[in-house]
Order: sequence, then structure tokens, then C-alpha cells
Amino acid sequence: MRTASLIGSVSRLSGGLFESVRRLHQELVRPLYTPSGSSGEGPYEKDEHIHISVLGTRDEFTDEDIGAWQPVEVQALEVCGPRAFGFAPGLTNRLTNLDPDLVHVHGLWQYSSVGVLRWRQRSRKPYMVSPHGMLDPWALRHARWKKRFGWFTYERKHLSSAACIRALCESEAQAIKAAGLRNPICIIPNGVDLPELGEARQAGAPGKQKPSEPNSSSAGVDELVESLAGRKVLLYLGRIHPKKGLCNLVKAWARIASSDEWVLVIAGWDQRGHEKKLKGLATECGAAWEDKVPCIINPASIVFAGPMFGAAKRELLMRCTASILPSYSEGLPMAVLEAWSHSKPVLATAQCNLPEGFAQRAAIRIGPTVTEIENGLRILFKASDTSLQEMGARGREVVAQRYAWSKVTSDLRSVYRWMLGGGAPPDCVRST
Repeated sequence: MRTASLIGSVSRLSGGLFESVRRLHQELVRPLYTPSGSSGEGPYEKDEHIHISVLGTRDEFTDEDIGAWQPVEVQALEVCGPRAFGFAPGLTNRLTNLDPDLVHVHGLWQYSSVGVLRWRQRSRKPYMVSPHGMLDPWALRHARWKKRFGWFTYERKHLSSAACIRALCESEAQAIKAAGLRNPICIIPNGVDLPELGEARQAGAPGKQKPSEPNSSSAGVDELVESLAGRKVLLYLGRIHPKKGLCNLVKAWARIASSDEWVLVIAGWDQRGHEKKLKGLATECGAAWEDKVPCIINPASIVFAGPMFGAAKRELLMRCTASILPSYSEGLPMAVLEAWSHSKPVLATAQCNLPEGFAQRAAIRIGPTVTEIENGLRILFKASDTSLQEMGARGREVVAQRYAWSKVTSDLRSVYRWMLGGGAPPDCVRST
């Protein structure tokens, strides 16, 4: 089976998609082995192999990050015009030359939607779309008029022509239906790596880098971790973007975090100057903040740690006490799944689309308002160390049971086969 996948950027500029889509494709190209004996036991024979080409656009981080996709074949196309739209004139011809059996589009509102439609008109072959939360109500309201224009000029046709639309969760499936789309929908979540519980290292020891991940030196986090010794850390990890609810988090934090016991670490890459706004807001609210490394003598209440990838990100996840995502809108956030995989309790909004976390008591439910975040912080601060550890352990169990790569890739392979004429729809597919 030959497939091609389209993504806005093949670098860290894709945000959470860089992690989730990259790891998905690395797991998809991993050879499958099935038992050849009638008993269902070995010896094993190699099962079907998927050849995947990933196409994205080139940006300032492409050369640094493209090696993280290995062994997946990746092609970065030059962009003309505004970076946000990602107009890559050679996209359709590149797809035609690759001649895939099907195409999988990750994300909306970019030129890839137009390019795959043109490829479809030429080839008459099927494609799948993964919106990754970009049809959720909050996402549609953000830059509303641009999206309305895009919807009527190309995106509605792009979505309605897809052989299948992949939803990450039930609420995203409902958002797809609410948009008036009647395509078959498959519900397949993001997967997550489950680190060994013994992976945590002693502070100051060299970080262990995986063979395929972005620039991941842990040198930048060692001094930060050392400066946080003796304090409890609430970690926000992700894009610094308005939809993440960080303004209200800073306001709530300034109201309640009056002691030196806790520190809020905001680790992520700035988008459109939002970090500057947060720093100004922290100053306005009277919350002491610092960049990179807090002063040990007069510790800051909030630390803006900058982007964290690879070993540095894992080190911060291992060091933190809890994680928070006060988001207004998400598809299925990798930040929460990664925190749970490291056995960390989480504060999350219902918009994170992980109700099982609340049901299994692996997360503290918060809303995106200042008061709701403040109430969640009070619960966190009052919780004993033992109860937080137990909450984190339940989160790890949620990940192990529901988000293992073996289940995710098996379901997606079955949908690919069905799209190519492979009989009845798999169990994860529903017709609308």
C-alpha cells in the first residue's frame, strides 16, 4: 500500500501535530509480523507494509527537525505568499508523481486542501481528512471571517469529497456532523509513547535522546531543574497561543499562589507575540516572573522556560508535580497524554476532550474562566503528595489502555484498506 500524507509544516511550527502526526507515521511504517502457523503461534511472517511519503512546507526549522521523521520519507515544499496559508505550487504535481493509492490530509484551512482536491480530480483516488480539532466551535470562531471565506471557496468541497473523515474523539465527531458533513467518520485517537517508569534520571546526568526526535539536548533544562529544587512545579507545555487559556491561568495564579511552595512553569513556543502579553499581564497582576531560570534566592512565581523538545521536554515532565491545560479548544491534546504517560496528575478543561480522565479520577476538572482555574488550583494545592501520585498513576493506566500505538495503527490500517475497497467498514467507522 502506498500512501501520502499532507501536513502544514514538517517542523515544530506544526505545534502538537509535529509530535502526534510524526509518531503516527513512524509507527505505521513499522513492519507488521503475524503468526503463520495454524496454531496462531510462531514462526512469524512479515505482514503488509505501508510505504508513506509525507509532504509539508519548508520553514526556518525544517532542516533542524526533518531528521526527526526517520525512517519516514519526508518532502518539504517551498511556499509562495503568506506562510499561514502554505501555498506550495508544486504540491499537486508532486502527488501525481508519487502516485499514492490514497492520501491522508492533516489539518484544514491551508493550500493542502486545494492541492489534494486537484489531485483527486486527476487520479479519482480516495483521501482521508483529519481536522485535528479545527472544526470545533471555538476554532471556527477564531479568525471567523477568513474561515468563512475558506469554507465557501474550497474547504467545504475538500471535506465533503473525502472518503472518510477521522475524528480524534466523540466530541470531534459531533463537531464534524454539526458542520453539515455527511461523510463516514472513523474515531481514532492520537497515540502516545509510554516511557518506562525507571527512565527518570538524576539531576545533572546526561539526557537520553531517542534515535528519531527533534533537537533534544537537555542542557537548557538542567539549570532550570536545579533552580526548582525543593519547589512543586505546575507545568504548562505547548504552544503559547490565545486558545490555550493562558491569560486566565496567569490571572488565577496571581490570585492564589502567594507562597514559594509552588512555581508555574510555562514551556512552549511563542506565537504572534502572545508570550509578551502574558508577561505584561503577570506584571500587571503582581506575579513575579522570570525567563528561563528563576533566581534561587528570590524565587519567581512564574517561569517562562521557552520551547522544550526531546530529552529536555521529558526531563521537565519527569520533574514537574502536575500539568495543566486550561484550553478553550482542543482536538486531542498530546500535552495531557504525555503528562499521564509520565504518571503526572493533570488539570484540564472539558474542551480537552478527555472525559475518561475525569471518570478515572486522573484529572482535576477546571473551566477556562479565571474563577474555575482558581478553584482547580486550590484543589491541587490542598492535595497530599500521595493523592497526587495516585492520580498520576491512574492517568498512566488510561494511556496504557486507550492510547497504545498498536491499537491506533491497527485501526488506521483497517480504515485505509476499507477505503481501497476492502469490504465492510471497520468497527471504528460510523456512517452519518
